[in-house]
Amino acid sequence: MAKTLTEKILGAHLLEGEPRPGEQVAIKIDQTLTQDATGTMAYLQLEAMAVPEVKTELSVSYVDHNTLQMGFENADDHRYLQSIAEKYGLYFSRAGNGICHQVHLERFGVPGKTLLGSDSHTPTGGGFGMISIGAGGLDVAVAMTGGPFWLTYPRVVGVKLTGELNDWVAAKDVILTLLKMLTTKGNVGTVMEYFGPGAETLSVPERATITNMGAELGVTTSVFPSDRVAKAFLEAQGRGDVWQELAADADAEYDRVVEIDLSAVEPMVAQPHSPDNVVPVREIAGLKVDQVCIGSCTNSSYKDLATVAGILDAKAIAPNVSFVVAPGSKQVLRMIADDGHLAKLVAAGARVAEAACGFCIGMGHAPASEAVSVRTSNRNFKGRSGTMSALVYLTSPETAAVAAWKGEFLDPRDAGIPYPRVAVPATFTVDDDLISHVHDPDAEIVRGPNIGEPPTNVPLPDELEAEVTLKVGDKITTDHIMPAGPRLKYRSNVEAYSQFVFEGVDATFAARAKENAAQGLHNVVVAGESYGQGSSREHAALCPMYLGVKTVLAKSFERIHAANLVNFGILPLTFRDAGDYEKLEAGDRLKLENLHQKLRSEKRLTVKNETKGYSLEAAHNLSERQIAIVKAGGLLNYQRSQS
Repeated sequence: MAKTLTEKILGAHLLEGEPRPGEQVAIKIDQTLTQDATGTMAYLQLEAMAVPEVKTELSVSYVDHNTLQMGFENADDHRYLQSIAEKYGLYFSRAGNGICHQVHLERFGVPGKTLLGSDSHTPTGGGFGMISIGAGGLDVAVAMTGGPFWLTYPRVVGVKLTGELNDWVAAKDVILTLLKMLTTKGNVGTVMEYFGPGAETLSVPERATITNMGAELGVTTSVFPSDRVAKAFLEAQGRGDVWQELAADADAEYDRVVEIDLSAVEPMVAQPHSPDNVVPVREIAGLKVDQVCIGSCTNSSYKDLATVAGILDAKAIAPNVSFVVAPGSKQVLRMIADDGHLAKLVAAGARVAEAACGFCIGMGHAPASEAVSVRTSNRNFKGRSGTMSALVYLTSPETAAVAAWKGEFLDPRDAGIPYPRVAVPATFTVDDDLISHVHDPDAEIVRGPNIGEPPTNVPLPDELEAEVTLKVGDKITTDHIMPAGPRLKYRSNVEAYSQFVFEGVDATFAARAKENAAQGLHNVVVAGESYGQGSSREHAALCPMYLGVKTVLAKSFERIHAANLVNFGILPLTFRDAGDYEKLEAGDRLKLENLHQKLRSEKRLTVKNETKGYSLEAAHNLSERQIAIVKAGGLLNYQRSQS
């Protein structure tokens, strides 16, 4: 039978379950990655599992998020991570070496392998034929012990690319076009698989931009074939020996096929405050710009920054613009320095940031109040930049560079200058000096005072009495639940970090939830559609669990967050009748009875609203294994019970 590329790779890694869309399956994980904002908790959980070393083919711990080191907390985390890497046998990528997704693509990714990362943009590796999936840190910790990763077997949507991009149109415009078509909702349980003659015209960095930002669609992952383009990229990295040719069979059948003619794509922009609020750049031409930030794991490759340097060569940025450039890796920084592109950027007025996530997660370079900030990153959620009133627009590097020069939005095709064509180098500068790989089982683990223990949960009670502690709307992101930016330094200290749960939504939530829990009353969060969009940060489940949240009742959930809720013993339920969402109010007292038996025997539960005297029906789609995890109070408890 003809197979898609997704089916081939998943089939080669299948351990349990039937490979049918919607079924729970377990797959073998070859590689893992963590970053420092999620890694500290992942490794605390790894320690709790009491294994002597990691059992994957390769696991890498990256430091790329908390690199400003405002206070001792981040630096202490980095020392902890390095000591863990030595004790358990991980590769360790130090601060300054670059963003995990960019570096992993350059130095570690292998076509045909599976990669599980504690970051939602792990699908970047799909740019050359990996099945790369973002997950919560606890799932990654289990994979490092040699355990399987459980997921819902996906539907595969084919994206047929034809034609070729015109000058001034970039890969970022392709994924923005797809986001405009498919939106951020309704794509859970799907893999986007790219094929067709147009795919062959895109370089690996361009493909990686598309697979990276495919995370905003809410899909499980995205993947391109491993072809001659992938081979050339890996050979240029000195890793041609890991290449293998991989593609879908010619007559493979997809759940559906979306066609994009690359020659018809035009420069696009995602307007505030969602990556799918997309229009052509020409529609907002003339809008004044206050800040331009170029970089992030989406658009910080050599090709991206060399193109920007070519556009700004012998030009100065507009006097009203603050212009920031952040290379994706030490390799990129060295190469643009050696080639003279860095000098052009500095001469134009760029503020050069370190090779890190930085502005993308609100870690520095927050824009002014009510500023228009143009960014090449992947998310423009309200407040994510560090400034709640800022208006963040997502564009390609080409559009961003022209905006920095002109001080306003302009379709870059109307810039009146030649387009600087940049080829992917035949040879990249390889410099792995900031990557270490030392395995010493006797290494001492270094813990600073900010590093706590992973909190434990209690089993799910058979009868749940709870209060609707908070009601929120649609598209609540993990940034809404657990703020990033300066709060990131508390990631390894759940007690401290939990003070900021829903800080930007309702600053009283944490105190009220904690008070309810102290009185033996559980907490329920009621939400609209697509609850848990965005980052994979498991703290958006872990910290609410710490505050006594036992259930989230929503119209729909995003994949990673729903899995994280289960992993920490929080019951994710959906409304069977969406109209019931309107009836519930904060402060309502709810009761769920006979939970243990009903979860096993039924896919729906009765929720009594004791405040208003009526009942509603809620549904779940948990597998038997997931039910057992929730009943146990989370995955750590479940793992211990199985050993």
